[in-house]
Amino acid sequence: MNKLYIGMDISQCDVKVYILNQEGNEVTNRFAVDNNPQGAESIASCILDCCAKHNIDKVFVGLESTSVYGWHLQFYLADHLELKSFDPTIISFNAKIIDAFKKSLGNLPKNDWIDAFTIAERLRFGRLPKSCPVDFRYLALQRLTRHRFHIVDNIVREKNYYLSNLFLKFSGLCQTKVFASNFGAVATELFNEFFTLDDIAACPLDELVDFMVEHGKDHFKDPKATATELKDAVRKSYRMTPCVDNSLNFVIKSCLDNIQALEKQTKAAEKAIIKEIAGFKNQYLCLTSIKGIGPTIAAGLISEIGGITRFDNDSALAKYSGLYWSERQSADFIAEDTYLKRTGNEYLRYYFIQAADQLRKYLPEYSQYYSRKFKEAKTHKHKRALVLTARKAVRLIFALLREEKLYKPPARKGEVKLTHK
Repeated sequence: MNKLYIGMDISQCDVKVYILNQEGNEVTNRFAVDNNPQGAESIASCILDCCAKHNIDKVFVGLESTSVYGWHLQFYLADHLELKSFDPTIISFNAKIIDAFKKSLGNLPKNDWIDAFTIAERLRFGRLPKSCPVDFRYLALQRLTRHRFHIVDNIVREKNYYLSNLFLKFSGLCQTKVFASNFGAVATELFNEFFTLDDIAACPLDELVDFMVEHGKDHFKDPKATATELKDAVRKSYRMTPCVDNSLNFVIKSCLDNIQALEKQTKAAEKAIIKEIAGFKNQYLCLTSIKGIGPTIAAGLISEIGGITRFDNDSALAKYSGLYWSERQSADFIAEDTYLKRTGNEYLRYYFIQAADQLRKYLPEYSQYYSRKFKEAKTHKHKRALVLTARKAVRLIFALLREEKLYKPPARKGEVKLTHK
């Protein structure tokens, strides 16, 4: 079988292309095209010409995973009608793999042409990862779930930034747990009602209690005690100069507005995800049959897995997500410490860990497993136990999606199942 290997180095504006045959010889001069539809068609035409001239049976295309720059080209070539007769295999390499392979080729310079050549040589070497299947249904859902991930990440960053400024403004509130959350209605409304800490200190206790009852919607068990704690926190807080205080007021209010806007966008993204998930009814029902797994986590798992048939077993799925551990052994030495490999799909790993966090709360089997691993760990107890629970959850999720079955909790020890004749 004659094979053709196409290595591409992709940037925002252009694509460098190297085409090699089985012997490692160039079948055409290297060339560069613009990273646009016309350039993609030029690459496809060149590949077809080479296939016709050299009686090629199989085509391999390789590129580095460079953010979104290769996204359009990757799926354009995979979906090209004329190329389908050559059974194209399109591989998106981790940049670390190409960099490590390049070192084995000798002391090569660093430029785009050499990178394209190295990718083509890596294809020719073999032992390739599985190619990325093209299913635009998963891509559409993936865009939405990753967008929600991006928004939530921004909310976390904005809240941390808010808390750092809150300490400058009201250090005592950060040091003493006056409210259940410093993002609650009462805590955030304080800075609309009171301009400085001295204003809070000067406010009569009865008025402060009324303020808490009004904005807290009667959620405080003892509003008078909470108001007293708030005044005590004011007394223990640093005071800022008026000019700095004015700036902090603006920053804090701006942060709160940003957080509210992002939370609104999160809800909008979740509504869009629920609409899109309707196209994956069977997979969705399988995952949500597990208590604790809701629409957001289920959608994230479905979109990032991209079809369970891509994976032969749960170990392959775990490795794809980066939930596997390294091994260090030489002769009689076996390392006691093993480290989690984080080279996989970080989004899928995130959703597996989120799913595990829910499973440990609702399923006794996972709760017991988490507790056991928590006790066994010497350091970072929660993180270690949660990641190990996530690895256990991979087996469950893989089995449910592969068999397309609803989750049924295992019978407890000593439980007798009654059968009716």
